[in-house]
Amino acid sequence: MTKAGDIYGKSLYDLACQENLSLDILKEMEAVKDIFRENPDYIKLLSEPSIPKRERLGLLDESFGDSIHEYLLNFLKILVERGILREFGGCFKAYRKRYNDDNGIGEALVTSPNGLSDEERSKLKDKLKKITGKEIVLIERHDPAVLGGIKVLIDDKLYDGTVRGRLNELKRRVDETVL
Repeated sequence: MTKAGDIYGKSLYDLACQENLSLDILKEMEAVKDIFRENPDYIKLLSEPSIPKRERLGLLDESFGDSIHEYLLNFLKILVERGILREFGGCFKAYRKRYNDDNGIGEALVTSPNGLSDEERSKLKDKLKKITGKEIVLIERHDPAVLGGIKVLIDDKLYDGTVRGRLNELKRRVDETVL
């Protein structure tokens, strides 16, 4: 996360909290982030200095007009005016982090070879809730290189229960053994 993304994201979060809109704006930011990810040329267009700012701001009005809150629309306009629209992803991360911290939510990045069943998901959430004391949101990634088991990253702590992780630990121990 960049410094600009951190500062702007936290500022928008503070405003949204004052107006009791923090969850609504979080959901809208996620939708805007998805639109930007699906249409990277749109960010290029909105960032193009050869197009007058008034036209670029008008494009935002046309695209998002009544579909997002006025605060978020004005926030996007500020990013365009300052030439830092590409920082929107960092703004979103900073906003979401503040929201999660204030609401006792922990995000857990879970890596597994094939995905988790609903029962495994539920058990993992319960276990992580006991460990952290937070409500847990799972973000799942699939990686066949894991071989088996799961790897969980939460609150900057890595819990590696993968076959690959166990093999690496075994190799490290064997390498450290003095014969």
